[in-house]
Amino acid sequence: MRILRVLYNQRAFYASILDRDHLLCLNKALGLDDPIPLREVRVLPVVLPTKIVCVGLNYKSHAEEMGLALPSEPLIFLKPPSAVVGSGDTVVLPEGCGRVDHEAELGIVIGQTGRHIRPEDAARHIFGYTCANDVTDREIQKRDGLYARAKGFDTFCPVGPWIETEVAELRDLAVRALVNGEVRQDGNTRDMIFGPAELVSFISRVMTLHPGDLILTGTPSGIGPLAPGDTVSVEIENVGLLINPVAAESGGAEQIQ
Repeated sequence: MRILRVLYNQRAFYASILDRDHLLCLNKALGLDDPIPLREVRVLPVVLPTKIVCVGLNYKSHAEEMGLALPSEPLIFLKPPSAVVGSGDTVVLPEGCGRVDHEAELGIVIGQTGRHIRPEDAARHIFGYTCANDVTDREIQKRDGLYARAKGFDTFCPVGPWIETEVAELRDLAVRALVNGEVRQDGNTRDMIFGPAELVSFISRVMTLHPGDLILTGTPSGIGPLAPGDTVSVEIENVGLLINPVAAESGGAEQIQ
């Protein structure tokens, strides 16, 4: 099932996709039982997470690309929830930024609160999967030696276009990034060092996971720069296609729609 988060008649709610033109509200308390025309809603970012937990160097090819050793356990860091934007929203390159890269990633959306989750129990805590782009100012990352500022700018976490709740063969999904239609990243989740269940379990031993929290599972090789005027896409097999335009910040007062 594909789930969108939408705004309709000034109310935000989750809805399932019935067909290419209609949605069905999943919040029965709202009394919206009839199909809703897609043209009448505004599609919102698919999650409002309390936190975004990212996993570094989780693809063998990317670790090799960065010239770094494979980790013996997941390397985790956080992006702020304010970085989230939806499919179609603009990735804004901050004034004075250096090289800003795309990083195509499979996103895990948590559906049930959990702490100390066993790997074999992880599936019941996962609501579904989505496409994500862990946008990164590479020059700041190198200067700081840390990830928070380089990956934490507003709009640096596009996610969407929907949550796919039924994904088979999680360890054999094609993961691609395209810029202006040109393939930049072309990987597969079978190159992951730690799979989704292992990641949910590991992270839950550090922090409680809540519904709507987002886990970004790492990126394959082929990361590359973005420039104003580009269109960047993240395509994940059997999950979705996330598309975002790229623009330069204007006067430090960019307003995100």
